[in-house]
Amino acid sequence: MRTPELFDLSGRVAIVTGGGRGIGREMATALAELGADVVVCSRRLERCEEAAAELSGLGVRAIALPCDARDPEQVAAVARQTTERLGRIDVLVNNAGATWGAAPEEVPPEAWQKVIDVNLTGAFAFCQAVGRVMIAQGGGRIVNVASIAGLRGYPADVLDAVPYSASKGGVIAMTRDLACKWARHGIAVNALAPGWFPSDMSSQVLERRGDAIVDRIPMRRLGGPDDLKGAVAFLASRASGYVTGQTLIVDGGESAW
Repeated sequence: MRTPELFDLSGRVAIVTGGGRGIGREMATALAELGADVVVCSRRLERCEEAAAELSGLGVRAIALPCDARDPEQVAAVARQTTERLGRIDVLVNNAGATWGAAPEEVPPEAWQKVIDVNLTGAFAFCQAVGRVMIAQGGGRIVNVASIAGLRGYPADVLDAVPYSASKGGVIAMTRDLACKWARHGIAVNALAPGWFPSDMSSQVLERRGDAIVDRIPMRRLGGPDDLKGAVAFLASRASGYVTGQTLIVDGGESAW
């Protein structure tokens, strides 16, 4: 098979959670540019509708659906509506996320629970709902979006968000174990661990400590709009056919120090 064919997603169907904005929208665009039909879902339906309209301009089918990842019924509804309207699910990009900034000793229980519910429990709920479809159809590819915060600690003056770090570490562990469990069904499960990218979630930290953060990155810049597109294309396509249980770090070299 020629290399361009390995990345071709024509006829494939992908779900991107949190796909209405930021890196989720960028990854959804990458998949659509490679020919995949895409479902984008999040709590804010209007953003997903804007994204779906843009993706449709690439000549693929694109659908916007509302979904709160904390609600298993809404997650199941996304999987069901995707198969009903598009026929199958070949790729899941688990990107929906939440964070909470506070010193560890000050984090309220409800804040901890919210972050874990969205980032870890919600990610598993999507893996489970979509995994059932993929098992029945004989395979698929799951890309869980973790973070370098799940791989290391940070000084409090740079990042003080222990619930977020803990949840992303959990996503990485979940990815490895699901990969072992589902390889026999033809399902590859991998994770992306982005470093610092401008987004609604990171904006407050970057406004306050952006220069110091960039100084810690060997490439001396933040992630840009195209820096996750190739990574998600690789993990979502046949190009990574013999890759599962891995975490691909996209951080400009920060974790290499």
